[in-house]
Amino acid sequence: MQDRQPGFLSLAAKTAVCHALTYFMMGALAFHFLHYADSINKPDSGMRPMTSAWVLFGPALQVVRGVLFASVFYPLRSLLFNRKNGWLLMSWILIAIGILGTFAAPGGSLEGFIYTTTPAAKQFLGYLEVVPQALLLSALLCYWVNHPGKKWLSWTLTILFLIVVALPALSLLAPKK
Repeated sequence: MQDRQPGFLSLAAKTAVCHALTYFMMGALAFHFLHYADSINKPDSGMRPMTSAWVLFGPALQVVRGVLFASVFYPLRSLLFNRKNGWLLMSWILIAIGILGTFAAPGGSLEGFIYTTTPAAKQFLGYLEVVPQALLLSALLCYWVNHPGKKWLSWTLTILFLIVVALPALSLLAPKK
């Protein structure tokens, strides 16, 4: 491991790539194993259909969230990168502030348990998607930042990112039946 800390642009790019990849992967797994199609197809679900342009651009739009995350990680970079277990601290920051302690009342947050009528078991189910994503994002990002000489990793993640962003967007060009 090298002791050099990343610059903001490098960290933002790497965070955006890692976030989009882990977001897509965990979303696809959750969609299948947690049977999201059943929930989304209910008329009162409040969710957009999977064919919506917003949903199809979802992975590409995660770049914005990746840059937002990088703006938090950057001032904390000496605590997160090139340190043993820095990825665990990053995971805890994401879980504590982004999932459990958010100011809103989404399912699975402390506020969600207090103010929504969603059953607790259903709220806990959401952790199967978001907690592993926080762990994967943190582990992948810290490994990539901590090993800048691994060009194969940069190439692989960049190519996977381009595929994850392009394929859903390209489906908008497919002829409608």
